Amino acid sequence: QLCVRTSRSTRLTLAGQLVMENAPRVLLALDQARESVKAAANGFHGRLRVALSDGITPSRLPALLARCREEDPEIEIRLFEVPLAQQLSGLRDDLYDAGFSMADEVGDGIIIEPAWEDELMVAMPARHELLAHRRVPLDEVLQHPLVLGDPAVCEGHAKQIDRILRKQDREPLIVQYVATFDVMMTFVSAGLALGLAGAAHIASSREPGVVGRPLAGKSPMLTTYLLRRDAEPSQALARFIERVEALGPGVVLLVACGESEASKPAAVPSVEELAADPVRLRELRQQCKTDRPTMGDVLCNRVAEATNRRFLGDGKVPYTPPKEPPK
Repeated sequence: QLCVRTSRSTRLTLAGQLVMENAPRVLLALDQARESVKAAANGFHGRLRVALSDGITPSRLPALLARCREEDPEIEIRLFEVPLAQQLSGLRDDLYDAGFSMADEVGDGIIIEPAWEDELMVAMPARHELLAHRRVPLDEVLQHPLVLGDPAVCEGHAKQIDRILRKQDREPLIVQYVATFDVMMTFVSAGLALGLAGAAHIASSREPGVVGRPLAGKSPMLTTYLLRRDAEPSQALARFIERVEALGPGVVLLVACGESEASKPAAVPSVEELAADPVRLRELRQQCKTDRPTMGDVLCNRVAEATNRRFLGDGKVPYTPPKEPPK
C-alpha cells in the first residue's frame, strides 16, 4: 500500500515515500535507455553522459566537446544540466559517467580533479567610476552594491567567491542573488550593481554595456572540476579524462600574467576614435555581438563604451534650450 486515504486527507505510507524518492531516478534511467536505443540506431557505438552544475565557466567546454567529436565520432555525448546534489547522486548511481562542477567538496565515492581555471573579474557598467583603474582593488569593489550567483543554484561558484570575499575586512553589500549569469549581466548593464564572475562569462555576455576589469594584485582564479565515480572508467571515459587533463588547469589564465599582446590598448582603437567613426562603430558592434571571443574583450568593451558615449554624450556639453518653444 502506497498511500492511506481518509475523508479529509491522503498521505503516503513509508512504501509510498520510498517510491516517490526513487521514481525520478527510475524515470531518468528509463529515458537514458530509450535514448541509447535511438543513438545505436543513428550509428553511435557508445555514449558518455556528462552532467553540468554550478554555472561552470564555458571557456573550455566547446573545444573539449569538439575534440571528442573529432577523435571519437562513434561516441555520443549527452549533456545534462542538473543541480549539484543531483549530479553527485547520479554519479554514485551510475546515471552519469562524468560531470563538471565548481564545487570541491563532494563527499565519498567521487573522484575530483581540476579541469581548468578562469580569472575572477569585476563586471561593471560602462562609464562606471571604477573604470579609472586598469586593475580594480577589491576593497573598492566592496564599497559598491554587488549582484552574485545564488548559492542554492551555483553552489560551488558561490563558495569560491565567498572564500575570496571573506579575506577582506569589509562586509560585502549584496543586493541580489541570481540564478544565471545572463541575469547578473542585466543587473550590471542597468547600473544597479557590480558583478563578480569569471572572465569567460563576462566575455560571453550579450549585454553591450558591460565592461570587465581584473582585480588588483594576484588574480584570484575560479576552478572548474571534473567529477567521476570512484571506479574503473570505461575506455570511452578514460579517453575523455585524458582530453580534459590535456587542457591543463592553467590554460584559461586570460589576464592572470598580464595582458597578452593582442589585448594591449595600442592594438585596438581608442574609445574616442570609435565614437568619431559611426560606420566603423556599427560594424564592430555587430561583430562583437556575433563573435565576441574572436574580437576580444578589450575591443568589444571599448565599442560598448563608444556606443554609450555617442548616445549619451560625454557629459561636457551643457544643454542649450531652443530659442523658441516648440509648437
